[in-house]
Amino acid sequence: MERSLYSNDSDFVATVGGPRGRPNYTMVVIGVLAALVGIAVIVTGVIIRQPPIGPLVGVAGFVLLVAGAVFALAPPRRAGSARPSAPTAGASRPSAARPARNGSMMDRLNDRWERRQDGDRS
Repeated sequence: MERSLYSNDSDFVATVGGPRGRPNYTMVVIGVLAALVGIAVIVTGVIIRQPPIGPLVGVAGFVLLVAGAVFALAPPRRAGSARPSAPTAGASRPSAARPARNGSMMDRLNDRWERRQDGDRS
C-alpha cells in the first residue's frame, strides 16, 4: 500500500513527508542544559522539604525539565516554513478540478482511494 501511495501520489508524499533538516546543535545543547538544571532544581526542592517552598521549587524544576526536553527535541525550524510556497507555473491545476474540502482528511483520502480503484485517475 505504501509503494502504491508513492507511485500514485508522489506530490502528497513530498508535501507530508518532506526532508528533515539538520538538527540545530545549539538548540539541543541549550535544551539539555536546561533539563539538567531542571533536575537539579527538583532535587533542591526535595531537599528543602518546607511545605510552601519545597513543592513550588520542585514544580518549577519539573517545568524547566520538560521545557528543556521539548526545546532539545523540537524539530528545526526553517525560515519561511510557516508560509506555503508559491506553486510553479506547470504544477497548478485548475480550481474546478479540485474537490471541495468539506470532509475530514481521512474522508478525502478514502474517496480518492475509491476513485483510483474504480479507474478514475483524477
